[in-house]
Amino acid sequence: MGLKLESVVPWGRSLAEYIDMFSLSPADLQRQILDCAGGPASFNAEMTDRGYSVISCDPVYQFSVSEIEQRIQATYAPIVEGVRANCDRYVWQAIQSPDQLGEIRLRAMRRFLADFPMGLRSGRYVVDPLPTLSFCPGQFDLALCGHLLFTYSDQLSADFHLSAIQELCRVANEVRVFPILDISGEASPILPIVLEKLPQQGYQLEIKPVPYEFQRGGNQLLRILRKLN
Repeated sequence: MGLKLESVVPWGRSLAEYIDMFSLSPADLQRQILDCAGGPASFNAEMTDRGYSVISCDPVYQFSVSEIEQRIQATYAPIVEGVRANCDRYVWQAIQSPDQLGEIRLRAMRRFLADFPMGLRSGRYVVDPLPTLSFCPGQFDLALCGHLLFTYSDQLSADFHLSAIQELCRVANEVRVFPILDISGEASPILPIVLEKLPQQGYQLEIKPVPYEFQRGGNQLLRILRKLN
């Protein structure tokens, strides 16, 4: 059964947030990057404007601009109110209030919507869901996956996580996953399984601090290097 738009909660992030979430250096930005589960982030649009190379993949890209925009309008206020009701779960520094959060996210999503038709035609946005991607082995230097793996530990199984990370490592030399908490801000019960199983298969894993913390305690990423053949 295909993805239903009613199940999608679009929430876009900016290039500045990506740089901090994934601890991206100036050299990283020069690499061939895959933004997996990119959703309505403005990362691709902003990177493209600066002359960098990014392909974003997400099953939500099967929908039209108007459909995605309608879904953003339907979910925007409930998300902001949900954050407001759980303010203690977040760090209010760079972002100072739920309303400011909403404004930042909406600005990123509008930038995405403006870029999406052109990016889809040029192949910068690809309809591709984990755990099976259509890209060639080693096509990317770096794959980023934000707010999917570990975030939805209650919905995505340990086997899904393992398969998804292995697939990301198939298409990219390095993978970074952020955050490593679940959606409620608790330690993901799947993380210890991943940390145990993947090194046994030859992958190199590292938990690294990042200069970003909005979800309280969510200031670390998981870095995975593909195994040597």
